[in-house]
Amino acid sequence: METTQSFINGASVASADTYDNIDPATGQSLGPVARAGAGEVDQAVAAAAAAQPAWNATLPEHRARVLTRIADLVEANAEELARLESEDTGKPIGQARTDATVCARYFRFYGHAIDSYYGQTIPLAPDQHVYTRKEPFGVVASIVAWNYPMQLLARAVAAAIATGNATIIKPADETPRTAVAIARLAIEAGVPAGVFNVVTGIGAEAGAALTAHPGVSHLGFVGSTQIGSTIAHAAADRVVPTVLELGGKSAQIVFPDADLDTAATFLTKAILQNAGQTCSAGSRLLVHHSVHQELIAKVADNFGKVSIGRGSEDPDLGPLVSAKQQGRVRTMVEAAVAGSGEVIIGGGVPDDERLAGGAYFAPTLIDGVDPTSQIAQEEVFGPVLAAMKFDTEEEAIALANGTDYALLGAVWTKDISRAHRLAAAIQAGQVYVNTYGAGGGVELPFGGFKKSGYGREKGVEALDAYTQTKTVIIKL
Repeated sequence: METTQSFINGASVASADTYDNIDPATGQSLGPVARAGAGEVDQAVAAAAAAQPAWNATLPEHRARVLTRIADLVEANAEELARLESEDTGKPIGQARTDATVCARYFRFYGHAIDSYYGQTIPLAPDQHVYTRKEPFGVVASIVAWNYPMQLLARAVAAAIATGNATIIKPADETPRTAVAIARLAIEAGVPAGVFNVVTGIGAEAGAALTAHPGVSHLGFVGSTQIGSTIAHAAADRVVPTVLELGGKSAQIVFPDADLDTAATFLTKAILQNAGQTCSAGSRLLVHHSVHQELIAKVADNFGKVSIGRGSEDPDLGPLVSAKQQGRVRTMVEAAVAGSGEVIIGGGVPDDERLAGGAYFAPTLIDGVDPTSQIAQEEVFGPVLAAMKFDTEEEAIALANGTDYALLGAVWTKDISRAHRLAAAIQAGQVYVNTYGAGGGVELPFGGFKKSGYGREKGVEALDAYTQTKTVIIKL
């Protein structure tokens, strides 16, 4: 099998050691991956530092054309990219195709946005001309998670290089192949060598070296709150800005006047998409007691109709990313059952010989969950929905805000005044009303409050995140 290697300065770079990339659907190896370390990170930083000044000197119009060409090439190679992502993550091929489409959309969006990204003039006094400049940081780095490899890479790289930075991506250990493939497409599109580099390897090695490198001026991270805190500490030691998109325990609040059929459909999709391995998955269901039983029955019925299988078969639900993650989900569900929770459906590994050897977990609905329990407070990152009741609007808000996380929230009601009240009261970076999207569209600023992180990716705000504002004051 071909070895997946780092891609630095426009070329593949081997490492002394490799590790196996495991297919979560079968437990078998998809091939070796280069286990880069400090040496490869030094190469990538040096290449980025050398290439960045000339890239920044290009006209925004030129960068716009290059980014849109990357989008064209991603779309032209979408099927192959989707296959790689489906194999690496285990997600259904249909969902992987969507990821490829959204990946292209990021490059196209920021290719268009950079044309109209300006500084300001400030009317301070008649005899002074004051204006601001948006300047890149220089060499920026992002460490991305394994759940949406193409989307997470694109939203970091596109905004960074559009604004004149050179970037280094450290893909997740489990999902390195699409990052390298897209970096190659970027060279084909006209990105100069050194502007977009990928370093493969283990987080504790390559990721740690990248985080601590003195030549990196800005860091982005998508992943767990624990690792995000470690990265933030390392960045603080060097006084380097960071954008952290961390965990979530997003609440969906359903009132009696909601359209329960529509709510049940979105509730099902929000927790089962990507096998629940989404930071913004709607993993807590808060439902008014008067419609509790009716909605629980509808969601359970939806869960019972879910098809499970390998990603290549395009089922509703594929495997988790690894046997390790499967074990973590099982442990958390067992703890919930030992406490106050009642498993309505699912609760374990599917009993199906076709799925033997894969990291599968059945769609699981747990009712009567104690709001202070582990399953209600901590991110499961699996197809597990924790349900609980409320009586009043105030109680619903308290439950929604009752965790350390604050990434997304949703309100299901026909009362427009209530919708606005809760949108203001819920602590979250995004709040949906009568709909739900795990992260939403490319255009929507995305990030969390509290331990879900800080800074914003996506939308025009990402351009602000990857630039520094310089104010120039001229006495006339």
